[in-house]
Parts: sequence; C-alpha cells; structure tokens
Amino acid sequence: PPNPSWTPSQPPPMLRFAPRGQYESLLPVHTTDQPALLELVAEFRDLADAYPERVLIGELWLPIERLVAYYGVGGRGLHLPFNFHLILSAWNPRDIAALIDTYEAALPAGAWPNWVLGNHDRQRVASRVGAPQARVAAMLLLTLRGTPTLYQGDEIGMQDVPIPPEAVQDPVEWRLPGLGRGRDPERTPMQWDDSPNAGFSQVRPWLPLAADYQSVNVAAQKSDTRSMLSLYRRLIELRRASPALSVGSYRQLYVDDTTLVFERDAGDQRRVVALNLSADERALPDAVASLPVILSTHLDRAAEPATVLRPHEGVLLDSR
Repeated sequence: PPNPSWTPSQPPPMLRFAPRGQYESLLPVHTTDQPALLELVAEFRDLADAYPERVLIGELWLPIERLVAYYGVGGRGLHLPFNFHLILSAWNPRDIAALIDTYEAALPAGAWPNWVLGNHDRQRVASRVGAPQARVAAMLLLTLRGTPTLYQGDEIGMQDVPIPPEAVQDPVEWRLPGLGRGRDPERTPMQWDDSPNAGFSQVRPWLPLAADYQSVNVAAQKSDTRSMLSLYRRLIELRRASPALSVGSYRQLYVDDTTLVFERDAGDQRRVVALNLSADERALPDAVASLPVILSTHLDRAAEPATVLRPHEGVLLDSR
C-alpha cells in the first residue's frame, strides 16, 4: 500500500534498491516484521536457552508497540530487543518522559527493559545533544530501569568527525553524496591516547582522527577526576552497588520544559534523579528539594543538600 507520509521532496533512504520513489513511497507490509520472523526468533531463543549465561539481543528499528512483541510469548523471544527510541527522541524533558512512560507501559509482564543511547548509525551523543548535555544524557541512561547500552567513544565524549570526500568509506555516502546520510563521522577510531593514530592501531586507520584526539582520549581522562570517563565510571559503580538503580521500579515525579525528575525504588532504598536539560539554573521541585546529593554530573559536589540544578546538570539524590 502507499506510504501516506512520503513526499517526493523528502531525502531518499540510506539504502536504495529501486529508482527514487518506487521503494520509499510504499509501505513494506509484506516484507518486514512478519509473523514468521517471530517464530524464527522463538527457535533462536530455544537454542540460546540450551546454554548457560546466554543473552539474545535483536537490532529492531520498530515502533514501540511492535518492538515489544519480540520479547515473545512465554519467554520465547529476545531477551533484549534493542530499544533505540532514546536515540530518535527529541532532546527535551517532556518528550523523553512521555517516551519512558510509553515504553514502560508497553512492556509485556516480566520483560526486562533496555535503553540504547548511541550507535554506529546515528550522530554521536555529544554531537546530537551538545557536549554539556552529554553528561546529563549519561546520567539518564545509567539511572533508567533496564539494561543500558552505550556506543564506544561516547564514554569520553567523542564527537562526530568531518570526513573529507576523499576519505569517505561508507557506501551510503558514495551513493547519496552531500545529503548528510553517511555514517563515517560517528565511526572514526576510538581515541585511546595521544600517540599517533590515537593508540587505535600501528598503521594509518581508514577514517581520520578527530582534531582533538590528543586531549579527548582514555589515557587523559583516566587521571582527570572530573572527566566524562570518570562520570561514566562513577555512575556504573553506583548502579552496581544500588538495588534501587539496578532493579528498582521507575516512577516519574516531575517534568516541565527544562527539567525531568524521577524515582527509582527498591523498597528499602530510594534514589531520585533530577536532570536539567537547559542552559539555565533551575530550582528543584519542593518534593525533592534539600535531599542530599550522591552524585552530580559536574563531579564537584556530594552529600550537601540540593535546592537548585545548575545549567546542564544532573544529580542523583538520596531519598532513603
């Protein structure tokens, strides 16, 4: 059937298998997301369950109502159908809050949620939301209920790298040059240190390095107690040690145009997460104001009561 959202002026898809318009103007209802695929996934799950400590993950770019079907019936589906909707969401508190609620409500009974913040097909987090907000995004990802997935390099704040035409490697950019559909900018080498080739290899890599790789790299950030890498490490440590953050329930407490506040509750332990997605200082809602800070995304305060969120700041609060 025709695709009602398609217009001749919209950019072509990344992968083209037919002349322009012949594919994207139609809805592929007979070739994607078919019942037979769910049956095949169930067979994969049976095989995975025959071995200890196996996790079955699927890359599915589907609307939430279809995505959750791949958890299967009676546990015979994917353990983690990748949830990419945080990548696709507008970066504002109301849209993010609505997304979380929609996803949580759609999960089948007993299904374990998951969130993906970045991947090799989309802009890097720091390029997508801005470097200051990338810290807030890290706290969001690692305090939501469910398994978090991050893309290598995001933990040090790597950004997209401009790729000159002569260095392009992605076939998508070759086919559709100049439209911004190429994925090379987010696929540049991991920046391990300030040595030649950023410690990634002993020979010249096939994609160029970021101009700032000598300062934005793992080695430099290991010794910086306020670096992005230090933030990720601290968040992961807290998540592992906290029943509320690792297995607790999720409940939204407050949302407006700049601020999102939610609670993670494991019965005898509660944690509150407050995120400022703006460049202005914001007062914390009365219900959580003055709770002691466990961690700030700025990595410069702890234990003291919090009454305000500074620009681009997220805080983890102790609600007992």
